[in-house]
Amino acid sequence: MTAGTTPYTARRTRDEADRAACFQVRKDVFVGEQGVPEDLEYDAYDRPEATTVHVIAVTEDGTALGTGRLLHGEAAAGKTGGDLTVGSLGRLAVSGSARGLGVGAALVRAVEDEARALGLTAVDLHAQTHALGFYERLGYQVYGPEFQDAGIAHRAMRRTLAER
Repeated sequence: MTAGTTPYTARRTRDEADRAACFQVRKDVFVGEQGVPEDLEYDAYDRPEATTVHVIAVTEDGTALGTGRLLHGEAAAGKTGGDLTVGSLGRLAVSGSARGLGVGAALVRAVEDEARALGLTAVDLHAQTHALGFYERLGYQVYGPEFQDAGIAHRAMRRTLAER
């Protein structure tokens, strides 16, 4: 997948180096740029033994541009109203230098592909309110009231998955 002149691929992480690169992007964006406390940014779903699916956007030379994760099954139940057929997309982050290249959309689609492979019928997410338009352009619909997470306004969104 390419955008502009920066070739990259959005895919599931393959190894611990990929996971470390994902965590560094999240640290740069959420902790560094947005001021989210580091102890809130990382949780039990980031542990190696967790069933969480992490995705990464990476250039041909291995530079990480962005990341996201998919919770599914019991891990997602608290975010999806208990519906085990719905996954939860979260921790979507794109490095400042890669914004505007289509990386975020490619990561969302990679998460959706992973959700389909797991037999999920929809994906929920908690979007920062400034990003609602981005997710709406990708087919997500807002539901429920605005709420605060880590001191940042969010709204719940969902997209029903069609086969690709």
